[in-house]
Amino acid sequence: MTKTALITGATSGIGLSTLKKFIKENYFVIAIGRNETRLNELKETYSNQIDTFRCDVSKKDDRMDLINYLKSKNYELDALVNSAGILRNGTIENTSLDAWNEMIETNLTSTFHLMSLCIPLLEKRKGSIVNVSSVTGLRSFPNILAYCVSKAGVDHLTRCSALELAPKGIRVNAVNPGVVVTNCHLNSGMDKETYNKFLEHSKTTHPIGRVGNPDEIADLIFFLASEQSSWITGETIAIDGGRHLTCAR
Repeated sequence: MTKTALITGATSGIGLSTLKKFIKENYFVIAIGRNETRLNELKETYSNQIDTFRCDVSKKDDRMDLINYLKSKNYELDALVNSAGILRNGTIENTSLDAWNEMIETNLTSTFHLMSLCIPLLEKRKGSIVNVSSVTGLRSFPNILAYCVSKAGVDHLTRCSALELAPKGIRVNAVNPGVVVTNCHLNSGMDKETYNKFLEHSKTTHPIGRVGNPDEIADLIFFLASEQSSWITGETIAIDGGRHLTCAR
């Protein structure tokens, strides 16, 4: 029986690399994203190895439409990967309530809700969930307050739900990347020149001396989703070149 994975944020960055990894490992992938053009391109590229569904995970109605679609197609899931997310700058003084709510809804509430909705589909296959968190879930950083809080929430959501879902045979883990070369920072409003300077500086903040690439994160996600990690649950695993181990100097 072909294994099936549902991946949110599948049209770019870590989500796209994860999609490619699962397809390489002979999974059937249900790709979720907001960009319909990119979803159509993925469908053309991977044909019968993939299904696509346009969904803005920050919207409750879209999430409900997604689960209804999955049920209508009689999908069962071996893996759910919650990769969709946004990053915005802001401090406790200048983060508006709207900006706070957007971050929490997109990064945390959507992850909780999709996990909850997909439990019946995962239970049938004794599947697993992998949430894409961040080093900011493990350590505190200034000027990305709401993002840090949202990812810390994802980490604890991962741990608590792992305990609750273990009796159903469903494992739940999270990956906590450091700086990875994606469009995340550019989408947050950072211009290219500033982003390139940020990447160069990040070589000094990650002990291994470089930033990460999405394929490295995808490999860990697949490991946690697969039977290779069948005795691992409730873990939030740093994959950050040692970034979370450092202190300001």
